[in-house]
Amino acid sequence: MGLFKKNPFGHILFLKRWLIRIAGMMTHQRYKGFNTLEIEGSQVIRDLPESNVLFVSNHQTYFADVVAMFHVFNASLKGRDDNIKNLGYLWNPKLNIYYVAAKETMGKSLLTKVLAYAGSISIERTWRADGQNVNRQVKFSDISNIGKALDDGWVITFPQGTTTPWKPLRKGTAHIIKKYKPVVVPVVIDGFRRSFDKKGLRVKKKGILQSMQIKEPLDIDYDNESIDAILEKLEYAIEQHPSFLKVISEKELLAYEEENQKRRYSYKGKIDG
Repeated sequence: MGLFKKNPFGHILFLKRWLIRIAGMMTHQRYKGFNTLEIEGSQVIRDLPESNVLFVSNHQTYFADVVAMFHVFNASLKGRDDNIKNLGYLWNPKLNIYYVAAKETMGKSLLTKVLAYAGSISIERTWRADGQNVNRQVKFSDISNIGKALDDGWVITFPQGTTTPWKPLRKGTAHIIKKYKPVVVPVVIDGFRRSFDKKGLRVKKKGILQSMQIKEPLDIDYDNESIDAILEKLEYAIEQHPSFLKVISEKELLAYEEENQKRRYSYKGKIDG
């Protein structure tokens, strides 16, 4: 039965292990060859518990960000200090790493379906579908699936829900944190937008210095901190608060605050209703 052992989502672990190995071998040169990935925080990874860990990161491409994290996390667990040298770390990868992704993105092609099998928790976006703005209710099954993944292992999420920088964070992430009380680890990435196309599948430019900083887990009072307080803490932690911009016009700042207010009132209306 060991050969056909499955994870909580019904994925065969033997198959998932080989998918990660093959994808890792095919993509390694993207971060150590064509480009250089500068890493900080390998020891943080090694100090984490086996499960109920939520990685919260800014987002630059659909897939290259996640693939890089699979490399870095597994390399760190196999004793690499802030590097991904020697692909041996992929032979026995951590199989309970998951990432949150839009369902419509993960079902578009055979390649994305393969990537989904490697660890996607595919959810329906409540604010956008097929390139159009929408306003849908959160599916409780999506929330419970994230909880199931946290119970089994580590989950990577991109709370802005977009690869566009400086966008406000979605409140769902804060609700998940309050509900499941995971260890929350901020991750800050850079250079991926310059290196790859938007999907993160094609190398756009070579010789780019990429970076990934894995920070110490956040100190969160799960029971007493408000949703907005947690969101603000996350914004600062992943360096997506407007104050991190060296130059930001008053117009951009006002637009940011206006969008934040719209989301706040929209969410409040759903709760009150």
